[in-house]
Amino acid sequence: MDMEAHASSSVAIHITRAASRQTYYTIRLLVDRERVPHAFRAYAYFRWVDDCLDDSLGAMSERKAFVKRQQSLLESCYRGEAAGDICLEEQMLVDLISSDREKNSGLQSYLRNMMAVMAFDVERRGRLISQAELSEYSRMLSTAVTEALHYFIGHGCPSPRTDMRYLAVRGAHIVHMLRDAVEDTANGYFNIASEYLKAHGISPEGVGEPPYRMWVNGRVQLARWYLRRGRDYLAQVQNSRCRLAGFAYLARFEWMLRLIERDEYRLRAAYPERKSLGAGLWMLWRTLSSVFSMHRNLKPGKLVIRPAHYDEL
Repeated sequence: MDMEAHASSSVAIHITRAASRQTYYTIRLLVDRERVPHAFRAYAYFRWVDDCLDDSLGAMSERKAFVKRQQSLLESCYRGEAAGDICLEEQMLVDLISSDREKNSGLQSYLRNMMAVMAFDVERRGRLISQAELSEYSRMLSTAVTEALHYFIGHGCPSPRTDMRYLAVRGAHIVHMLRDAVEDTANGYFNIASEYLKAHGISPEGVGEPPYRMWVNGRVQLARWYLRRGRDYLAQVQNSRCRLAGFAYLARFEWMLRLIERDEYRLRAAYPERKSLGAGLWMLWRTLSSVFSMHRNLKPGKLVIRPAHYDEL
């Protein structure tokens, strides 16, 4: 490993450990050994990009210029061009792409879709967004995370390509946006469809109003449906480490759904309980029970029918 690659690896590990212990240990314990350094880079690079957009850059013009620079770096690296003058964090992206030897790889899908997610976050800040935009946002995010999971964990084992492939992360993203809705709104990111706000005469800040809580209820039910179908999909995945990582990922969001339901669909600015010992033990129990309950999985390739009007909830 050359000095630049070694430095980017060290930075990636540091960023990951500081940002998410669960992600750090998932990579350490479950990712394919030869892909561990790149898994750290894959998470840490976009963690750094997201933090820059949220905290380090003030003006909209700065955020747009920053995202455009990252998009240009991504494209130039995949064209095989020299990266030029880059920072250590950007070196993580360069090293990732230089390691990608597969045509249309899961890594490339992850990088391109996550970059599109970052660009959309910049563009949507300060304005209401439509249900169609929210759905496309979730599609890009769920594609990115799912393809990264299969690229880094058990990449030699084929994974089912059914209608259920992306549903687990799609459900998780709905929960994530509910969990962060109050904080995001304060920062200019609105996680509720503009059509719904207009139809019910409420504002994005009106989380305690009955129509808003009714919308949260609908999103919770949709997320639960996605997570159940996603669990069925994971039960079909051959690689045991990939299944375990997927079940642990789902458990985090299933626990969050229980908390939102307990609050009667009234969203809060913070949920400190999610880092408690009780939450950790419940997630561990849920993960292990999923591993030992795989007899309930669906037959591979079975078509899944979505709930009626699922895009309008």
